[in-house]
Amino acid sequence: MDEILFAGRPTDICLRLPEPIDRAALHHLVTTAQGRLVAAGLRPGGAAALRLPPSLAYVVNLLATWRAGAQAILLDHRLTDHEVDRALVRLTPQVVVAPIRSGSGALRIFVDVTEGVTRYADSPAVSGHAVIQLSSGSTGPSKVIGRTAADLVAEVRRYTQIDGVALPGERIILLPSMVHVLGLVGGLLYGLHAGVELVPPQRLSGDAVLAAIAADATPATVLGVPFHIGLLASTRPAGPLPQLRRMTTGGELVPAAVARAFTDRYGVPLGNMYGMTEVGVIGTDLHGSHRPSIAPAPGIEVRESGGELWVSCPASPYVGLSDPTRWADGWLHTRDAGSVDPDTGLVTVRGRLDSQVSVGGMKVDLTEVETTVAELPGVAAAVVVWDDGITAYVQPDGPLSEETLDKLLAERLAGYKRPRVLRLLDQLPRTTTGKLVRSTDALRSAATS
Repeated sequence: MDEILFAGRPTDICLRLPEPIDRAALHHLVTTAQGRLVAAGLRPGGAAALRLPPSLAYVVNLLATWRAGAQAILLDHRLTDHEVDRALVRLTPQVVVAPIRSGSGALRIFVDVTEGVTRYADSPAVSGHAVIQLSSGSTGPSKVIGRTAADLVAEVRRYTQIDGVALPGERIILLPSMVHVLGLVGGLLYGLHAGVELVPPQRLSGDAVLAAIAADATPATVLGVPFHIGLLASTRPAGPLPQLRRMTTGGELVPAAVARAFTDRYGVPLGNMYGMTEVGVIGTDLHGSHRPSIAPAPGIEVRESGGELWVSCPASPYVGLSDPTRWADGWLHTRDAGSVDPDTGLVTVRGRLDSQVSVGGMKVDLTEVETTVAELPGVAAAVVVWDDGITAYVQPDGPLSEETLDKLLAERLAGYKRPRVLRLLDQLPRTTTGKLVRSTDALRSAATS
């Protein structure tokens, strides 16, 4: 902790919420919280479950848990009581940290939280991992994923070797949740380690993000997911933003039309980052020069087997799950379709492996269909799934009818590739990380609600 995250000058600003918090102040808050956790029953080798929204309280209690030699179980604050109870029964933390009182959280990136610590169980952690996360569940039930302290240290150091990341003395405008891997490692841990100031905007709006960029003269990188790209692409800046160096996005694939809209508006690179909760960052293209391909991150090996991307991973990241179809012999099976160029080593991710279907004996890539639908005029977002036929769930961006959609698709896709069913939804369901949900049950439910 002190060597990797708290090294540097005590007066260096590490967080701006919007009041600046320097390393000395953060260190004091963490050691105070560590005392509270220990008094409540947290012991080295135990675990603390953090059910906190993005907040200073979350940052402090996470770091305090690790400093106490314990495992941090990260529970997204948007989970239901039922989901949380199931996780607690399975993972048996010694203490649970949850809000007693919260300030208004509407559209806030960070909220004001007063937390309470409750004793839960008197048992050691279920594994030796430093952090336990639940997968986002975009295609099905969440998995329990563990990463060791060595894993996290290696990934933080990996970030320092990636061309295009924010550098010491610069700022990261932090949009993704720090409960999930992009915001946790690519934002919080890398920022603390490298001396990069983390600046969550006051609100989740395009104007607030632009205001955060303009608030200081130092260079700024916006870190987010595709949803945030669309947010900024639709926001017109009031004037020049010489501080903005680039935006880096993780999560799902970015539609080409959205990428063009962003770069046309801001004139800076839109970087792409591919990763998974299980291993963190896998590959990047932070200068936008290889789109849609990415280069493997330093120390990461990627290979293609039977059309699926495999990633080097020395040990299984799953807690209580022994599934050779997901991890075997030092390789994580990503379930993503893709290819690796044998000459350049560049990796092209083509979507989920299960997006390949057969229609009348003809192979159809649902990712291709989805990309085509998403790029149509009047479409804000789209998900295409196989549900006894190709089915497209579409979130319009203004007036749009199924008849118009079908006519536009008939001009762009062969008959066997076109969706048999088109469903228009006011809002497509998303995971807690902002990814579009691809579960057919969830999509059906959203379409009928």
